[in-house]
Amino acid sequence: MIRHLALATLALALGILLGTGRAIAAGDLSGAHDFDFEFGDWNVHHRVKRATGEWIEFEGTANARPILGGLGNVEDCLFHRPAGDTRGVAMRTYDPASAQWAIWWVDSRTPHGALDPPVKGRFEKGVGTFYSDSEINGKPVRTRFTWSAITASAARWEQAFSYDAGKTWETNWVMEFRRTK
Repeated sequence: MIRHLALATLALALGILLGTGRAIAAGDLSGAHDFDFEFGDWNVHHRVKRATGEWIEFEGTANARPILGGLGNVEDCLFHRPAGDTRGVAMRTYDPASAQWAIWWVDSRTPHGALDPPVKGRFEKGVGTFYSDSEINGKPVRTRFTWSAITASAARWEQAFSYDAGKTWETNWVMEFRRTK
């Protein structure tokens, strides 16, 4: 009982320190099904901002399924890019101790490249927000993934970068998911 109270107190303190606005219970499984909406097959419309500032658009598909007994999932993506088809995989795991998801990305164009630090976060009020800090071309960058507009047949994902520690954001990739019939 004392150990459980100590863990609960630690989780509450972490929730306050991390600014989540809520206490995190030890072994919190309340968010473990946040990505269940994505299971199945999707058609995906992509808008990607190039370094020149020009936006390109292309189509693709995605399939997501659970792994790790439901505490993770994998999304297999096919991109019909103007330069040719590529693939990518999003791997996600849920940590009940922190009540957070971590998301990693593997790109078929660099299949043996180092994995970037995972974006981490959670869903609140139907919107999933995930962050990581890394470098691009030697410059510190904060990355944000946002999942929103989630219904049984649609969802929206956005990626944005911040080069000023999150003061301003530039969206550089938008994916509009439509469930296949």
